[in-house]
Amino acid sequence: MALEQEIKLQVKSKEKIDLSTLSYLSELSQEMTRRDHLLSTYFDTPDLVLSKQGLGLRMRQINEHYLQTVKTSGSVRNGLHQREEWEYDLAGPEWDLSTLRLTPLETIIDNAEIWSQLAPLFVTDFLRETMQLSLPDGTQIELAYDRGEVRSGQLRTDIHEIELELKSGDSEQLAIVAKVLSQQLNIVLSDISKAQMGYELLTKNHNNG
Repeated sequence: MALEQEIKLQVKSKEKIDLSTLSYLSELSQEMTRRDHLLSTYFDTPDLVLSKQGLGLRMRQINEHYLQTVKTSGSVRNGLHQREEWEYDLAGPEWDLSTLRLTPLETIIDNAEIWSQLAPLFVTDFLRETMQLSLPDGTQIELAYDRGEVRSGQLRTDIHEIELELKSGDSEQLAIVAKVLSQQLNIVLSDISKAQMGYELLTKNHNNG
């Protein structure tokens, strides 16, 4: 289990940001920007047993690589998201129950009635540009710039955001980097996760039905 700490910043314009033009980021990053295609499917039961327990279950494909992730709802304040996370590599797009049992899903997996109802509810499909930032005090931050969409049924909503995730060091540096970026880009702090965007679409689907 790891404690995920990140600040989310929603990009207010539709135009793609060219991260290479920001000298502030170039000075902090010593590596080439990485580009990946991420397709994530979120699972729950029809009556949202996981969500009601403050849990999320995700199958993510990054290019040809698969990951299973369990997250708690955690806490969100002023764009800072803090939650517990269990993430494991997979050989393919099938659950590894042995590692899932190391998470809060253990009792749910052992309940055949609930586990058998688990189904995909929505997907996030986006391109991610990633930069590894090294701050003067030694703090390491991963900047992820995401552009794509969330889909549930026939409904879609855009993803256009920047995530600043603490890898090591001082969590207060996240807010400092976010403040500098907000002075250079048309962005605002966001308390809404991609999973929340998906559940909101799911609710609209049910209401429309």
